[in-house]
Amino acid sequence: MFVNSLRNRDLLSIADLSVEELRSLIDLSFKLKELYYNGLKYLNILNGKIVALIFEKHSTRTRISLQVAIEQIGGRSLYLSSQELQLARGEPIKDTARVLDRYVDGVAARVYSHKSLLELAEYAKIPVINALSDFEHPLQALADVMTILEFKKDMKKVKVAFVGDGRDNVAHSLMLAVTMLGGSIYIATPVGYEPDARLYNIAKEYAEKSGGYIAIVRDPVEAVKDADVIYTDVWVSMGQETERDKRIKDLKEYQVNKELVAYAKNDYIFMHCLPAHRGEEVTEDVIESPNSVVWQQAENRLHTAKAAIASILR
Repeated sequence: MFVNSLRNRDLLSIADLSVEELRSLIDLSFKLKELYYNGLKYLNILNGKIVALIFEKHSTRTRISLQVAIEQIGGRSLYLSSQELQLARGEPIKDTARVLDRYVDGVAARVYSHKSLLELAEYAKIPVINALSDFEHPLQALADVMTILEFKKDMKKVKVAFVGDGRDNVAHSLMLAVTMLGGSIYIATPVGYEPDARLYNIAKEYAEKSGGYIAIVRDPVEAVKDADVIYTDVWVSMGQETERDKRIKDLKEYQVNKELVAYAKNDYIFMHCLPAHRGEEVTEDVIESPNSVVWQQAENRLHTAKAAIASILR
């Protein structure tokens, strides 16, 4: 039932997974969701193991889904705001990592800088899970592809349009996961907002092997035309507040609104990792439309978190 090859491993990037491991995690997520709705919410998989949750950024879905997931599979979580740790007073991450090694069974960290996550993983012998960095958000991508498969069944027949900031952490993880599974993804983004070149090249390699496709386009209509999935994220993430005015100006033509979604297939689904800034990256009538699956997508964060943590820490 579990993805045995992931036991005691770090999960910092979708690229840390093989195609088989990604598919197996999604399959396991569906099984855990089925059990959840059949009344089996609580499973003693972790047998009391303790997971430290280090959060430098505010969170709703990531924090709650992780804490609930750990509890529901028989573990315990220890929430640690970075301001409550000696990290806030300048203790090196490598020192914190080596102390945590001796106290807990795993760490999930939500950080401003991906470099912090890499250092934590380097010095901690216990598994480290990326609960969001400025570079990637693999736990979100797991829920995203689960949601797409839940509604569209066959990723190889799916066209995904990501509209907005192409160097967004969610866009990075999403393009890796979609191309790995053989889907097509068009990233509509302005000049200067293109995905990280290294990750983009990895996604291209995935697409070549899987029969998928990836493209960066400037025109959002080109991306959305005949799309099965339309995805967007906030234009101003935590830590980017000083860039707000510039970002709003640069991305204003990339709003997902009723005029834009009219180019998609009639049965397209709208996705957003949340929180949504209505009136900026998406309009109220789109996010509240019958095509919106953002709440199912948010729920799937719970089931995919359980699958990942169970496979890594059981």
